[in-house]
Amino acid sequence: MNSEEKKITLTTDNGETVDFYVLEETRINGRNYLLVTDAADEDDEGECYILKDLSKQEEALALYEFVEDDNEIDYLFKIFSELLDGADVDIEV
Repeated sequence: MNSEEKKITLTTDNGETVDFYVLEETRINGRNYLLVTDAADEDDEGECYILKDLSKQEEALALYEFVEDDNEIDYLFKIFSELLDGADVDIEV
């Protein structure tokens, strides 16, 4: 994975920046979702997170929030697992 091409930087509420690396993205019911990891190198183990894009189409910057609802996470992990079929990524819920 060329992590620089797929890196996003989020700014927390207290102004800190955090880098995440996009493993996959999809659009469901008009909403964009990203499967990201905090591991910069594919050989490193990292945590996976699902981000939901809450921004409106006319907004220049994306507004992401972590998906926290267990049912939504389960549903989205199944979709991302199918999208990543054959990729060298293990997703566990």
